[in-house]
Amino acid sequence: MGAGPAGLTAAWELARAGKEVVVWEADPVYVGGISRTVQAEGFRFDIGGHRFFSKSEEVNEVWRQIMPDDFIDCPRLSRIYYKGKFFNYPLEAVNAFRNLGIFETINILLSYVKARLKPIKPETTFTQWVRNRFGRRLFEIFFKSYTEKVWGISCDEISADWAAQRIKGLSLREAVVNAFLGKKAEPTAKTLIRHFFYPRFGPGQMWETAAMKVQQLGGKVLLDRKVQTIHWDETGVTHVTGINQQGEFFQQEGSSFISSIPLQELMLSLDPPPPKEVVAAARALRYRDFLLVCLVVNKADIFPDTWIYIHDPSVKVGRIQNYKNWSMAMVPDPSLTSLGMEYFCFEGDGLWTSPDYDLAHLAIREATQIGLVQSGEVKDAFVVRMPKAYPIYDKNYQANVKTIRDWVSLFANLQPVGRNGMHHYNNQDHSMMTAMLAARNIQGGSYDCWKVNTEAEYHETGK
Repeated sequence: MGAGPAGLTAAWELARAGKEVVVWEADPVYVGGISRTVQAEGFRFDIGGHRFFSKSEEVNEVWRQIMPDDFIDCPRLSRIYYKGKFFNYPLEAVNAFRNLGIFETINILLSYVKARLKPIKPETTFTQWVRNRFGRRLFEIFFKSYTEKVWGISCDEISADWAAQRIKGLSLREAVVNAFLGKKAEPTAKTLIRHFFYPRFGPGQMWETAAMKVQQLGGKVLLDRKVQTIHWDETGVTHVTGINQQGEFFQQEGSSFISSIPLQELMLSLDPPPPKEVVAAARALRYRDFLLVCLVVNKADIFPDTWIYIHDPSVKVGRIQNYKNWSMAMVPDPSLTSLGMEYFCFEGDGLWTSPDYDLAHLAIREATQIGLVQSGEVKDAFVVRMPKAYPIYDKNYQANVKTIRDWVSLFANLQPVGRNGMHHYNNQDHSMMTAMLAARNIQGGSYDCWKVNTEAEYHETGK
C-alpha cells in the first residue's frame, strides 16, 4: 500500500526474491510519494528537494542497482535568508560575522555560555533541546521562525525527540569549526553534508525506474488505487478493497501486507475497527500539508544555491528550490530558470484553498521582496498541493504511536514502513531501510523495523 520510496523498495526486494507482488498507489499519475518529480510544460520540479545520501552502504547499493547510470554528483550550496541578509550554510565565519555584527555575535556567545551553565531540565520540547545546545539567541535567529513556519505550531509543542533526530551530530562547536575551516573540514552531521547524489531527471526518475523494474520482474504497480478498507480477522489481514477516481471498486487478497500510507489512514481503514483507545490515538496524529508554486523565470541565472531556507517571518514562503542547480536536465531551456516556492500549510486553511492565480501572485511578490527576481521576469507558474506531506512530531506523538504500534504488532502479516507509514522521522534512506527489513521479514527474517533511525549512532555509523 503506497508507491513511495518505502513501498517500491519493499516491492523490488520481494520481486527479486521471486514473490508475487502487487503495489497500490492512490495517485493516478505519479509514483514516488513526496519523492516524486512533477512535470509541466517540459519543466521538472520536486515536492521538496531530495538528496540521495546515506551512510548505509546497503541503501547506496540499492540506488546503484536500480538506476546505475543516471546519478550525478551534486555539490550542495544552500543559504539562510534572515532579515534581508543571506547567511551561508554551513556557516562561514566571515559571512556570519559580517551579517550579524559584533554586538549580535557577542550576544550569541554569551547566550550559549549561559545555556551550557544552566541547561533546562527536563528536556522535553524542541525549544528546550535547541536552547540547551545553542543558546537562546541562536535558537531565535536560526531555528524558531523557520521551524514554526514548517510545522505550523509553536516550538514549545514540538517534541525534543524530533530535534534529536533532525539535528543529530550537530553542535555549536562543530558549526564553529566548519565556519572557520570551511571546505577543509569534513562534517559528520547529516545537516552539513556538502555533496550528494541526485538523479539526472529528479528523484521521481529513481522511483519511476524502480516501478518499471518491479514490473519487469513480474510484479504489478497499479496507479489510481486508493485503499478504502483493510479487512482482517483472527488470522490477520485477509484482503484490501479500494476505489479509483471514477468510483470503480477493486479488491486484492494477499498473504502479507506492507503499508506506507499515513499511519492514521491505515488504522482508520481497518474493518472491524481497532479498540477505541487505538482509534483515538490514530485520530490524534497530525500532519502538515505542502504547497509548491513553481515559477518559470525568463533569466538564465538567478542565484547559485540549490536551495535557500527562508527564516524571515515577513514572508510566508519557507524554502526556495533552484531546480536548475540540482540538475540542468530539470529545465528544458537553458535560458530559463525554474524556482520552487515552498509553502507549508494545513489542508483547508487559507493558503491551501487559495486559487492558483492568487498563489502565483503571492509567490512572485515574495520572490521579488527577497530580491531574487523582478515581477516582470516571471513568465509562468504551476501549483502543486501535497496532502499529509509530513507527520507532525508534537509532544504526544510518541505515546500515540506506541499505542498503535503495540496493537499492530499483534498482526503477523501487516507491517507499517516509511516516514508516513510509521509516523516517524525517517529520511528517504531510513524509509528504504524499514522497507528492506520488512521484505526480509516476509522471507523468514526477524527484524524490528521500528529501530531504524531511533538512535543517532545507529544511522551515522552506517550500522
